[in-house]
Amino acid sequence: MSIQDQVSPLLRVYVRTPVLVDMGEWEAYGWHSEPDPARALEEHSAFRDELERAGATVQIGSARTAGDPDAIYAYDPVLMTDAGAIMLRPGKEGRRAEPQALADDLTAAGVDVAGRLEAPATAEGGDLFWLDRSTLLAGRGYRTNDDGISQLRELLGDTVDVIAFDLPHLRGPRACLHLMSLVSPLDVDLVVAYLPIAPVRLVEMLRGRGIRVVGVPDEEFASMGPNVLALGPRIALALDGNPETRRRMEAEGVDVRTYVGTEISRKGDGGPTCLTRPLERG
Repeated sequence: MSIQDQVSPLLRVYVRTPVLVDMGEWEAYGWHSEPDPARALEEHSAFRDELERAGATVQIGSARTAGDPDAIYAYDPVLMTDAGAIMLRPGKEGRRAEPQALADDLTAAGVDVAGRLEAPATAEGGDLFWLDRSTLLAGRGYRTNDDGISQLRELLGDTVDVIAFDLPHLRGPRACLHLMSLVSPLDVDLVVAYLPIAPVRLVEMLRGRGIRVVGVPDEEFASMGPNVLALGPRIALALDGNPETRRRMEAEGVDVRTYVGTEISRKGDGGPTCLTRPLERG
């Protein structure tokens, strides 16, 4: 059993619920529009129900990060490894208190802290995912810098190959573009991705390893078609409203389950992966 894995059955997962008072800071954090707090709580509750239906034990964080609506996106402040949690340092300054809050919650849940990134390093979880247990892919963009990638290499040691890819400028530093905005694993031999702006070396590497790509159509990129959470091999939880991406995944034998995320996902640019931090897969 290893947490250095994105697609094995999800057994235990950490989430953070929306905090009503914090959602009032939506504009300062670059959300597209004002969220409805009551509906956000309802959506998040239904989202947790989907995780539990898939067989995962859901752990809800309690440590506060006052005034930070992005704190519901629990994937970004930490990288899980077999040795424990590596607390990251978000590139978005308003999120810098999140790693310590997660460290407090994870320690209480029995998860060891294996390391921390230090300034000037920045890295966010959305730029990091395990291709396999010894290969970590990293997106080098506005949220994750060279120092962050270098410190991760030092912390992970010789047993892990950290492969970095430059991300496109697209809408600039104020927009949220992570590596996982472009690609998400569905199985050991299958990913879903938006190919038009994917790094060429990444596409070549996937093809070289025999990993098939489910392509996201242009009209479903902005609505987070590529941001999908693997609940298990070829079992995916996706944001409702991307029917063609869903059809293409199902054509590859993927069991696609959806959730409504108007308030918690679309308005804040955080899909199902962003809303979770898997703690145990098996």
